[in-house]
Amino acid sequence: MTTSYNLEKFRVVRLNATLFPVSEHEVELYQKYGLNVIQIEVNTAEEIIPHVTDCDALFVVSTALPTEVIESLSRCRVISRLGTGTDKIDVATATRKGIVVTNVPYFCIEEQADHTMALLLAVARQLPRMGKAMIEGAWGSARQQANTNRRLSTRTLGLVGFGGSARGTARRAGGFGMRILATRRHMNASQDEAINLGVEMVNLDTLLVESDYVSLHLPLNAETYHLFNEAILRKMKPGAILINTSRGALVDEMALVAALREGRLAGAGIDTFEQIDVFTKEETAPDHPLLTLDNVVYTPHVAALSVESKRDNSQGSIENLVALLSGHWPDPQNMVNQDVISRFPLKDYEERKI
Repeated sequence: MTTSYNLEKFRVVRLNATLFPVSEHEVELYQKYGLNVIQIEVNTAEEIIPHVTDCDALFVVSTALPTEVIESLSRCRVISRLGTGTDKIDVATATRKGIVVTNVPYFCIEEQADHTMALLLAVARQLPRMGKAMIEGAWGSARQQANTNRRLSTRTLGLVGFGGSARGTARRAGGFGMRILATRRHMNASQDEAINLGVEMVNLDTLLVESDYVSLHLPLNAETYHLFNEAILRKMKPGAILINTSRGALVDEMALVAALREGRLAGAGIDTFEQIDVFTKEETAPDHPLLTLDNVVYTPHVAALSVESKRDNSQGSIENLVALLSGHWPDPQNMVNQDVISRFPLKDYEERKI
C-alpha cells in the first residue's frame, strides 16, 4: 500500500492488545498511515519496560505507566492515550523528558451525558427496586415505594465540573424541565455557554445544599481525589442522589456507603469504582458493599462506549500519534502536557496534512 507518510521506520507499541483488542478501524488507519504497530498485553512496570524502552511512540488504553516506565523511554516521542483520563500516566516525568502526552477528550462526550441521564433516571424511578418487586410479585410494595418518586421538572440537578460531558448532560436535563446548577474550578471563565444552556453557575457549597441530584464531571488528580469525602457528602441535600460517570476515586466509597445506609442520601448511580478493577484479565464477582444496596444503580465503566465513540477514539488517538511522528504538534485540544518541550523539533499543528 502506498502512503505519503514515511512512518514504517518508527517502532510503535500498543499496550492492552488483549483487554482492548485492535478494531478493524484501527487496522485500516495503521495501513493508511503506514504504521507498523507491535501489539502486546503486559500490565506491570517490570513486564512493560523491555517492550517499550526503544519505542518511538506508545499507545495505551488502561495500563498504568508509572515513573519507572516513563524513565525507561529512551527515544519515545509521544504517549497517545486511547481515551481521555491520564491519571495512570506519570505526565510530569514525561514532560521533563520531552515526551508529548496526548488524549482524545471529546470522543465520548455524548455517550457520557447519555449514561449520566440513564443512571439518574434509573435511580430516580427506583428501577432496581421495581425490578426486584416484579420478580418477587410484590406489586403492592412496589406501588408504595414508587409513590415516593418526585417529578423531575420540580427537581434541581447540580453538575460538578462544566466540561463537554457536563454541558451535554445539561442539554438533556433541560429537556426534562429541570433546574440546573453547575460549578467549576475557574469560576471567572466566560458564562456564555452556561447562559445559553440555562445553567446557573454557583459555588460548590451552594450546589450541594440545593441539588436533588449531583453529577460528577471531573478528571482525577491530586486536587480531586476523594473530593466527595464524608464531609462533602454530609453537605449534600438530605435525600439527594449522587451520579458518577467520571473517575471512581473522586468519591470515598466507604463514606458513600455509610451515607446511603444511614438514609442521608436516597441513592446513587455509579459507573466508575475505585476499589473494583474492571480492567483485569480475570473476571470474578466483586465483593463491594455498594453492590449490595438496592438504591444503587451500577455499571462496569461503560459510560464511554458506543460504536461511534470507539471509532472517534481510534481516529483521534492515531492522528495524535501520526502528527508527532510526522514532525508536527498535535491538535492543541488533545495536548495533555501543554508546557512540554519536545525532545524532537516539531512544526506547527496548522502545517500538518493528515
